[in-house]
Amino acid sequence: MASIVGMQAMLEPKAVMDLAQVVEALAQAAPGPARLLSGGGTKAVELPSREAVVSSVESLRSVLFPGYFGESSVSADSTQFVIGAALDRVRRELKEQIQRGYCLDCPEPACLPDCDQRSAAVTLQFISRLPAVQALLLKDAEAGYAGDPACVSADESIFCYPYMLAVTSQRLAHELQLLGVPLIPRMIAEHAHSLTGIDIHPGARIGESFFIDHGTGVVIGETCVIGKRVKLYQGVTLGALSFPLDEQGHPVKGIARHPVVEDDVTIYSGATILGRVTIGARSIIGGNVWLTHSVPPDSRVYQAQARSVSFSHGAGI
Repeated sequence: MASIVGMQAMLEPKAVMDLAQVVEALAQAAPGPARLLSGGGTKAVELPSREAVVSSVESLRSVLFPGYFGESSVSADSTQFVIGAALDRVRRELKEQIQRGYCLDCPEPACLPDCDQRSAAVTLQFISRLPAVQALLLKDAEAGYAGDPACVSADESIFCYPYMLAVTSQRLAHELQLLGVPLIPRMIAEHAHSLTGIDIHPGARIGESFFIDHGTGVVIGETCVIGKRVKLYQGVTLGALSFPLDEQGHPVKGIARHPVVEDDVTIYSGATILGRVTIGARSIIGGNVWLTHSVPPDSRVYQAQARSVSFSHGAGI
């Protein structure tokens, strides 16, 4: 009993604050808008709404795959109406969230005069890219059907497979990132990550007919470049080997540090490929391989080979 009492005494704060003091302390230390306003700032900043961003993604899924998501009773006569209504909703919702992202990212003490017009223009640019995104996703769905004997149709890929949710979210987030939209792309990608266990950074460049079988635990880093018809299994990591630091000891941002995976490569479960290395076209990387060097096209790399064999050509780029 004495030891329990002593432990409780150690855990008790030295000074008890009243509620007002706790509120003030939390507000002063808070990041983002709360800190700016509590510190005497005048800029009205609203954070992007996670719920609104997720709602926009769900609406976009119904646009890209009408009848599969959202309104299920879609006919040939009503398809254009359903798509148009959903896109109008996305245009309004997403424009507001993009504007909030700009405001949070802006160092100016007040909102810039052209912020509203800039957000509207970027939203329309994004929407204009949706047909190209749809074309890629249809090929991704076909890749799932072609690459998994258990898959009975491309429809099943779209409806049921977690990789399609993760890849759809990443392809949408990637377009927003290319347009310079802050914060929103990562929100989209991380929401899909939380649902599927598949972590694909919005910055990754992914070619057509991409398939992730099973999917859980896959990690694809920001500067990855993935070619056409690439197939990954669960637990694959395409990551960075090291993080160069600047003079202040902070990681240097924006440098190419993740693998390049060329066309028609298959990487089996649990493989870890790190650094700016190139996996040559048509190569097969076996399960649980740890790889930190490039391999030429048509390579076959298995666990024992990865430990004992070094390739004479294909240095990291």
